[in-house]
Amino acid sequence: MTTNTSNTGADTLRKAEWQVRSELAAAYRLVALFGWDDLVFTHLSARVPGPEHHFLINPYGLLFHEITASSLVKVDRDGQVVESGGLGRVNPAGFTIHSAVHMGRDDAGAVMHLHAADGVAVSAHRDGLLPLSQTAMLCLAHLSYHDYEGVALNLDERERLIRDLGDKSMMLLRNHGVLTAGKDVPETFTYLYFLMKACEIQVKAQSCGPVYMPSEQAIRTTAEQSQALGSAAALTWPALLRLLDSKTPGYAV
Repeated sequence: MTTNTSNTGADTLRKAEWQVRSELAAAYRLVALFGWDDLVFTHLSARVPGPEHHFLINPYGLLFHEITASSLVKVDRDGQVVESGGLGRVNPAGFTIHSAVHMGRDDAGAVMHLHAADGVAVSAHRDGLLPLSQTAMLCLAHLSYHDYEGVALNLDERERLIRDLGDKSMMLLRNHGVLTAGKDVPETFTYLYFLMKACEIQVKAQSCGPVYMPSEQAIRTTAEQSQALGSAAALTWPALLRLLDSKTPGYAV
């Protein structure tokens, strides 16, 4: 009996894509659960396994708590819909931002961009993210900035966005929001959680009056300790899925 290797390879890719779809749908539900969503706007994306340079993104018009694995839209690097999840349309601004990172960073298996209020607030602060908490200090070595140019509809902005991101995993889009990139959905969501938590703490701390800054040595030590931050996903992601299963199941369909 012989095995059809081409069919076996195709089945493997289909299973791998479904795993990515399920993880990305879970991330959308988690963003809604944490209250970081912005109606039908902002976007999370993930690279589809395989050689075609396709990625998955939300259908434009669904709220984040409605997203399922099968509703995600598959698009190519030119923004053309390859496989519709039902609505079959994507936000042009979402394509501009996410295609820039997926095209410019081979290591970016997932990209997440939010307009959550505390993230926008810190992005608009003159000094950006400050080392006011352990959480912020864990982020600083991973963080870059990109100046606001208007609603992200100009494809020319992609070159500048990827230049400003460099090799970092987190970005504050000035006057706009936050962005994270990682090797896969679990890692990218972990970066997102830490960045959002750092922003939330900063907004609260600065609302209380004068803040206390840690020593430069403490900042450097924490930056060194933060190099394996993404690996926390091995612990946090299974726990987050258990939380999601208990509160909003049905994403992996």
